[in-house]
Amino acid sequence: MRPPKLQRSQDTVMKPNIVFAFADDWGRYASAYSIIEGESSLNTLIKTPHFDRVAREGVIFTNAFVPAPTCTPCRSAILSGQYFWQTGLGAILEGAVWDESIPTYPLILEQKGEGYHIGYAYKVWSPGRTVNAPYGGERTRYEPAGNNFQRFSQFATDKVPEIGIEASKQMLLEETRQNFDAFLGARPEGKPFCYWWGPQNTHRTWERGSGKALWGLEPDDLEGRLPEFLPDVHEVREDVCDYLGECLAMDAGLGVLLERLEAIGELDDTLLVVSGDHGIPGIPRAKCNLYDIGCEVALAARWPGRIQPGRVVEDFINLMDLGPTFLEAAGARVPDSMSARSLMPVFESDKSGQIEDDRTFVVTGRERHCATAREGNLPYPQRAIRTREFLYIYNFAPDRWPIGDPCGLDDPTTGAPSFEKLCNDTFVAYPDMDASPTKAWMILHRTEENVQELFRLGFDKRPKEELYDLRVDPHHMNNVAGNIAYSNTQKRLAAKLIQILRQNNDPRVVEAKCLFDHEPFAGPLPKA
Repeated sequence: MRPPKLQRSQDTVMKPNIVFAFADDWGRYASAYSIIEGESSLNTLIKTPHFDRVAREGVIFTNAFVPAPTCTPCRSAILSGQYFWQTGLGAILEGAVWDESIPTYPLILEQKGEGYHIGYAYKVWSPGRTVNAPYGGERTRYEPAGNNFQRFSQFATDKVPEIGIEASKQMLLEETRQNFDAFLGARPEGKPFCYWWGPQNTHRTWERGSGKALWGLEPDDLEGRLPEFLPDVHEVREDVCDYLGECLAMDAGLGVLLERLEAIGELDDTLLVVSGDHGIPGIPRAKCNLYDIGCEVALAARWPGRIQPGRVVEDFINLMDLGPTFLEAAGARVPDSMSARSLMPVFESDKSGQIEDDRTFVVTGRERHCATAREGNLPYPQRAIRTREFLYIYNFAPDRWPIGDPCGLDDPTTGAPSFEKLCNDTFVAYPDMDASPTKAWMILHRTEENVQELFRLGFDKRPKEELYDLRVDPHHMNNVAGNIAYSNTQKRLAAKLIQILRQNNDPRVVEAKCLFDHEPFAGPLPKA
């Protein structure tokens, strides 16, 4: 049943609907980026027509980064419009508790003076307590048709013998349609809406071989296209191929949202933004890392009449800027707590390329992902500044294991668990990297001559400072920190990073003993 188009009341006629499609663990994988990245890109192997439509009819960003490459702190920053460390316990994953004194953009929009109908399906802010609290929690959840989309490849694969490939995929897309329709059907007369669609299927686990079985992707077509720090072997190619299949599923779900908005006649009344919360899981140097494959994400926005179509913007964007952007788009006051900057001037420009002269860098960071990844439940504190030419990373505790305790596997003579164990049990070793076939293969082959250096890059301890010249080293293979030829650049970026951290009260630089190394930010998890 089609939800009716509701007539806007006079006080809300200028307020756009706001739809945020935000996929868990989706990096920068969309065919629209293939033109930007060239023929060797993985993006040339996939077709994402719905993301591409948003980009074509709006604006696509080539330098969009997350504030943190792990879901809960990243989402805390987006919802609150400030750096993740400013959200207190919202800055961690396991054990996160939302501070309800912190304003969030959806709850501001819901207030009487703004009049928005708000809601979500799937993941917004979790596994923190109360789940999705910054978006209204259970009260604003609309999933009457279920949440099987979260396990897209597993659910579809199970249904294939019974109903076939296309019908199995259509069942999940129908779920997305019904959930969105339930949200639209609950909208009060004359109210604009703010909807968060948070598919989690690009988060592990997914069905091995599903990239080919469900989407027709050939794993060995990835040969020669993987980042330099990954072994270019069939097992790794298949793993990444299956992930790309999940990216295609996410794009198909986005198509449902576009179709429904068109069907009710409100697509052009809607600010639609599409992105993801960090890069691919279960891959070295990706999720939970401050390298580009962990922090760089797709970002496109469509809003006819306010965003001119066909624009390609090179400004450096931190996704936490979306919070004040959504408020300004709705005509709401941006609270003083939001240290992020609205993107409205960028949205409303008629230019491509660099729009705002001072958007030439982003600052990212990380504290704790898996609470038990290191002895004493300690985090792995990092901050980074990314410019067009360089990535500078400061590791506050280089004596700790960045990907979690190796459980003896740093010793090449230690026997490793089985491939299946490493594939399915994140906590058997290096627990800040999700279990995966790639992780399993690299651990089992870590002593081989052509794998040793790649394993070291992905799993070993790291120096206090890292600096990469992206003009000649786009995959961060050669750390030039300490190289005299880069000493001025290193000093300049380090000073700039510390300045920004101080300005935004980062406990890592403004406290003698950082609170993130103590309970409840480290040590035993807070009690439920």
